[in-house]
Amino acid sequence: MKKAFNVYAIIWAICLVLFNVLSFVTPNEIAGMSKFDGSFWIGYMFITITFIGQLICAYIALKANNLRKLFYNIPLIDISYIGLVAMLIAGGIAMSVPKFPEWLGIIICFAVLAVNVIAVLSAKVAIDTVSAIDDKVSKNTEFIKILTLDAQNLINRANAPVLKEKCKMVYEAIRYSDPVSNEQIVDIERQIKEEFDLFTDAVLSDDLDKTESSVKEILSLISDRNNKAKLLK
Repeated sequence: MKKAFNVYAIIWAICLVLFNVLSFVTPNEIAGMSKFDGSFWIGYMFITITFIGQLICAYIALKANNLRKLFYNIPLIDISYIGLVAMLIAGGIAMSVPKFPEWLGIIICFAVLAVNVIAVLSAKVAIDTVSAIDDKVSKNTEFIKILTLDAQNLINRANAPVLKEKCKMVYEAIRYSDPVSNEQIVDIERQIKEEFDLFTDAVLSDDLDKTESSVKEILSLISDRNNKAKLLK
């Protein structure tokens, strides 16, 4: 994320330098018309302000604390680059062409900045909402994800082939169960976790009788959980 902003900042600096070159290196007079009057400096000041505003908007757009949010911000990055080029063109023409109405360049640059600000603010609200939903979904599927991983690891730790088969049964049942949790099935999930811990102890101690008993209980609890989860949807 920081790298993306650094790249943008370099391009922004290049555009700002180019804007200044167009403002001060181009001829002062063309066809007897001078560009360095009072309105020139007013135009230069306001257009420079819009460049700074554009950089701030880009910083906000690229200030994502994870790759997922940065992905959501990609349209804003495109808008920022387009806006930067548009401001360079409009501001460069306004400052380099004598007697060109600087107020027109100022209006164009501020209009571009306004569009970018509105896009950033609107997108930030949408992105925060979508990210909150993503975080909630991720949290609600955490139980099954972790339990599936534990069950898969237990297969590798089981010694006897018959114990491995029992572990595979439990693993498949967890793997294909409803992945989404909710508050109303927390208790049964707690029971599943407690029984799975007993199942793990039985497998690691090579106790086939306790393993078979735990398998039946876990499969029963998982079935109950899936049925309740289905009814609650």
